[in-house]
Amino acid sequence: MTDFGPREAEQALSDIKDIVERLRQSHIYDISSQILIAAGVLVLAGNVANFLVPRYAAVIWISVNVLNVAVAAALSTMGGSRTGVQAFDFRVLAGFLMFYAFGLLCCDVLGHFGPRELGAFWSIYFMLFYCLAGLWFGRAFIAMGLSIIVLTLVGYFFVEGAAFLLWMAAVNGGGLILAGLWMRRI
Repeated sequence: MTDFGPREAEQALSDIKDIVERLRQSHIYDISSQILIAAGVLVLAGNVANFLVPRYAAVIWISVNVLNVAVAAALSTMGGSRTGVQAFDFRVLAGFLMFYAFGLLCCDVLGHFGPRELGAFWSIYFMLFYCLAGLWFGRAFIAMGLSIIVLTLVGYFFVEGAAFLLWMAAVNGGGLILAGLWMRRI
């Protein structure tokens, strides 16, 4: 039997800290991947529905956004009950409300955006927060956010007419789904 000295004890504690951090990030990526896939499906469906029946765009996007928050809350809460970590609480709901309120202020009060500008703005606005989350939770969020921002801007400047909605279905909805699947592999 060998004696543990201070150096060995310090190394063991460092190893434990690394394992805990990897488990934490793995849990964050697991829940996030589920939320991304669900959000991607909803956003893809929202863009296709908006393409097919543009006069109902407001109802479509209000429904998509409410469902996104509900799905995020449900998945986070279910994930928290399995792990004992509460991931969705009043602060998260308040954050969603402030997020949407600021976006609406920018679009409806300050910007008076048209449909094309709204499609680009909301995608870029959401991805900004994914990039910010990446500063704390891992580079995968940054890579995903920047990729969707760049592809959104490509579509905004180069895809004409109603085809922009189909572009956004593929880029934003499909991008979220692919990012969620990618996060499952990390």
